[in-house]
Amino acid sequence: MKILITGATGFIGRELVKKLQYNYEIVTLVRENSDISIINKLTCKIVKYKQHLEILEIFQKEKVTGVIHCASSVIVEHNENNIEELLNSNIMYGTYLLEASKQSGVKWFINTGTFWQNYNTNDYNPVNLYAATKEAFQNLAKYYTETSSIVFTTLKLNDTFGENDTRDKVFNLWNNISKTNQSLDMSKGNQIIDISYIEDIINAYTILIGHLNSYKSLEFNNKVFAVKSNERMTLKELSKIFEEVVGKKLNINWDKRPYRNREVMNPISNIEVVPNWKQKYTLKEAIKRTIGV
Repeated sequence: MKILITGATGFIGRELVKKLQYNYEIVTLVRENSDISIINKLTCKIVKYKQHLEILEIFQKEKVTGVIHCASSVIVEHNENNIEELLNSNIMYGTYLLEASKQSGVKWFINTGTFWQNYNTNDYNPVNLYAATKEAFQNLAKYYTETSSIVFTTLKLNDTFGENDTRDKVFNLWNNISKTNQSLDMSKGNQIIDISYIEDIINAYTILIGHLNSYKSLEFNNKVFAVKSNERMTLKELSKIFEEVVGKKLNINWDKRPYRNREVMNPISNIEVVPNWKQKYTLKEAIKRTIGV
């Protein structure tokens, strides 16, 4: 079976390729100017495109069974200069993927969503314009599931972490100050954190692929699932676990930064996880694996 993955140069997409390369034929679709130095070492076919109109030809040539769509432009607080990028990356690109999937007979399409589509735990309330574009694409896909045999499923993620993650994320920031004794200004730290380890996330995708390749695949059409942590806690409480792992107190200046506009204080929890999936690693275990202690 051949699977096409978008966003393979990003953290989630790259780790997906690493995992799935042993069981499936993997095609990665990347922009012409993308840095492919990491995925170039993996067992996958790298296909570059310059314009969206090239995507249909690529799909017809590759004859993929399914698509995992991880590519996204994440801009937390946008300005007028970011609007075109958000629309192109999160709506336009995905629509060309769906159109090509329909015309080339793709069986299933896994879309990656975000908890930020559900501010204040509402069914739909976007935290920011990025989240609004993710919801818009999810709704737009309904046309394609009604006019083709594509099974479209969304897997929503919240905070993520793991080995080889170079993003400017909280565990990387904390790990840095634990080694340098520098200080870090943070908010009051009362927001609830739902953060998941990369191996648990990849496992959710893998199990979902199995469902979509089964005789029960239609049961997953237009459904939304999530990867959720069993250990939700405040940011301050999370810092205590990190301190236990590294064996030292972090030099954090709490309440020195304001909460972001529309800060998510309580991530949505009433979303079903992928059937047969469960969290394998505790937060403490996963942090140890991530920072190598």
